[in-house]
This record gives sequence, C-alpha cells and structure tokens, in this order.
Amino acid sequence: MPIVKPQAEWQHLVAQLKSLIPEAFASNGNPLNLKSGEWRNPGNGKLFLSPVDGSPLGYYPMLDLESGKKAAYAAKEEFAAWAKVDLDTRKARVSACLEDLKKHHELLAYLLVWEIGKPFHQAMVSVERCISGVQWYLDNIEVMLNGRSRKPLGLISNIASWNYPMSVLFHSVLVQALAGNSVIAKTPSDGGLFTLTLAFALGRRAGLPISLISGSGGELSEALVRNDNVDCLAFVGGKSNGRDIAAAFYDRNKRYMLEMEGLNAYGVWNFSQWDALAAQLKKGYEYGKQRCTAYPRFVVQRSLVPNFLDTYLSVVKSLTFGHPLLVENADDAPPKLDFGPVINSRKVGDLQVMVGHALVNGAVCIYQGKLDESRFLPGQDISAYFAPRTMMNLPRKAKLYQNEPFGPIDSIVVVDTPEELIEEMNVSNGSLVCSVATDDEAFAKRITPELRGFKVGVNAVRSRGDKEEIFGGTGQSWKGCFVGGKYLVEAVTLGMPGERLYGNFPDYTLLPETR
Repeated sequence: MPIVKPQAEWQHLVAQLKSLIPEAFASNGNPLNLKSGEWRNPGNGKLFLSPVDGSPLGYYPMLDLESGKKAAYAAKEEFAAWAKVDLDTRKARVSACLEDLKKHHELLAYLLVWEIGKPFHQAMVSVERCISGVQWYLDNIEVMLNGRSRKPLGLISNIASWNYPMSVLFHSVLVQALAGNSVIAKTPSDGGLFTLTLAFALGRRAGLPISLISGSGGELSEALVRNDNVDCLAFVGGKSNGRDIAAAFYDRNKRYMLEMEGLNAYGVWNFSQWDALAAQLKKGYEYGKQRCTAYPRFVVQRSLVPNFLDTYLSVVKSLTFGHPLLVENADDAPPKLDFGPVINSRKVGDLQVMVGHALVNGAVCIYQGKLDESRFLPGQDISAYFAPRTMMNLPRKAKLYQNEPFGPIDSIVVVDTPEELIEEMNVSNGSLVCSVATDDEAFAKRITPELRGFKVGVNAVRSRGDKEEIFGGTGQSWKGCFVGGKYLVEAVTLGMPGERLYGNFPDYTLLPETR
C-alpha cells in the first residue's frame, strides 16, 4: 500500500523546524511575526490547512492594522544604520544566508510541498533558483551599483502570491537588502508561512534587516502600501488587488513594481515540428499551471487543428498528478509528478464555476481528466485536487475567454487568418509572456511586434527568468519598474537626480527594444 515515508511527514518536518529556529515559535508551537529583529506577537491565529490532504499545519499569526503599522515603522528605523554598512559586509551577510539555505535545501523543499502542494522535485528547483539567482547578484552587484555610486532607497515592502515564496519573494528580499535597503514582507495568505519563517530566520541570523509579518491584505494595506514609511512596493498578485494598489500610487512620488496576471497565449501557424511542441506542452503543465507565465490559451490555425489535437491530447493524457509525497516504499524518492493539488479547495470551486459557466454558454469540453485513486491515500481529503480540462468554442462572455484560470484548464481557439491569430492572442490587453509556433521565420518576425506579451517566444515558451534577463509586462499585466538584472537593483536604489526608471508607468510606457 502506498505511504508517506516518516521523514516526509509534516510532524517530523515541523519538529525539525522548531528545533532549528526555536525563536520563531511561541510556547504553544505556533509561528510568530518577525519585527525589529525579534520573533514576537502571535497575532490572531488563522488555521492553515495543507492542500495535499486537508490536514492542519498550524496557525498564521495574523496582525491587525495598528500592529502592522508599528512593524513597518520599526523596519524603516533599521534602514538608517543598514544604509551605512559597506557593500562588502552586506555581501558577506547575504552569502552567509545563502550558505544556510543550502544546508537546509531539502527541508525547505519538503515544507513547500505541504504548504503549497508543489511536487518535491519542483520545490527543490524553486529553492535552488532562489540561491543561484541571489548568488548571481552577489557576483555582479558592484557593477549594478555603478561603482557603488547608487544609494539605497529606504524601506522596501513586499506583497506576493503564494506560488513562489522562495524563488520570487525571498529572492527579491535578499537582493533588496543586498542593495542596502531594509525590507518588510507579508506572508502570502494561502501558503508559504513555515517555509518563509525558516528563510527569514536564517536571514535575520545572518544580520540582515528583514521583517516578516502575517495578516489579511485588506487589513494591512494601510501599513504596507499607503504608508509614508514605505519607500517602494513590490507586488505580485491578481489584477483586482493590483489595480487598487496602482491607484494608491498614482498621486504619490513612490517607487513600485506591480506584477499582475495576463492571459498568456501560444499561437500555432504554418507549423510542423510537433515533437518539439509536445515537449513544451508537457513542461508547461508543471505545478498545474499555477504560474504567472503558464500558457492556458492556444490559438491554432484551422488547417492545423487535427495535428495540434493529436499532439496536445497525447500529452495531456500522459500527465501524472496526485498526492506529491506518496511512495511505495520508505526508501523511495518522492514521485516526479507533473503537479499535485491546486492551492486549496476554494480554488477548485472557482475552477469548476469557470468551466460550468463556459459550458452553459456553449463551450465544448474536449478533454476531462480523472483523479486516479491509486495516487492518493485511502480516505484522504482530495478536495484541493482538480483534473485537467480542455475547452473549445469558448463564448466571449465566458470568464475563461479573457482571464487566466491559474489552474490546469486550457482553452483552444481556432482561427483562419493572421489577423485573427493576433487578435485572439491579445484578448487580455497585455500579458507577461506569449509564443508563436511556426516554420515561417519571416511570419514570426512580422507579427511579433503586434503581440501584447512582454516576452515573446518563437517555437519556445518564455518564463519569468532571473539573473540578467529583464522581466516586466504590457498593458494591464504590469505597472511600474521592470525588474531582472540591473533593473531590479535600479528599482530599489537612487541614481542621478532626475533619473527616469525603466518600466511601464501611467504617464508613459517604455518597453525593451528587444524581447
């Protein structure tokens, strides 16, 4: 009978965690908030359930607005001293944090599995990308600071979604501190509490001025967004929250990087390399497409639909998903699944509503996967699991037509002309990535400038990337400074007076010359 091996069980992992960083936990065993360099204030406990099996993991230490404001004030107070610390010392402290992350790489990955449902091998990659990405900044920070002439900005506030707590959120926090800023971050409300508690504890032990608090976004908005102590906001999340935050910054002289979702599309026109596309489709299903750079929309030339469906359906039928830690024997490594659960059972409900609304209005479901009982423990809670669906003939009024599902649902749109291809790939008024599959290089070159994706791939998918690669968005998918490479550092530092930052702002739009 399949089992979860003892060393991967939550109680074993959390016991390790509490032994490693006892200062981060209250006497009742619940995590604390990190403020002013100390773990304190348990807040109002909010029960946290694992998407893997519905089991309780612990309690979020939720703060009220007044406590959040005090945390932000204390974080800003740390900036003055930290800004005077020389770059070599800052590099040494960030390096020390990375060394500790390496020591506890596997523990961090297992925590991610239980907290956000990411398969173990993908969780290991997330931790590694955080480490290697920050190491790249350590190796190049002096050049990015223009011979140390750029100066730190102040207190950087971070609000991010739950899907990449290490490779996006903590990665950014370490780079911001490396550049000389003090940093405060809000724990994502749906996952990452224990993973980030460990990461921030290791960073704090290394002497970095980083703070971590928990609370609802609505409650803490005045503390982390509309607060004079905050000098810059880095936000990763949905459009609705992003729009509210963007509105708060329009009349303020304050830095911001607001990354929001867009409907990333993959167009197929005059194409024959089906094996290569199959490999991309397979990789694209990692983590159940719970990524801001996932491709849930395929726009296909009518004459190519039979070949596309042959390729696509063979891939989607081969996907493996289920309990991400289930093994046959205690000595087995965790399975290499394509994905596990979505983030919680509420998300399953949202996905079901989106599909149901599309079907009622005329859409056709051409593929519906099934949950395989053998990939779960007998009687376990499977309410956060959602089998892949593929939709065609989506009506324009369906939410799936113009919005990213953020889950394992694809839509296929059939077109007859290049103009239709471009129009259907651009339905969400801007996206972070898009791609076109074609054998005609001239065609790809001709339509690329008309596609509303920040990164455009030709016969290849694009990703968020890190290190030297620029990342941003067009239209409604991004507001503010672009990041990646020197642009992330420039966004949180001060250069020459009157400097114009590289990005997408309400008063002007500046996009890269090459994508």
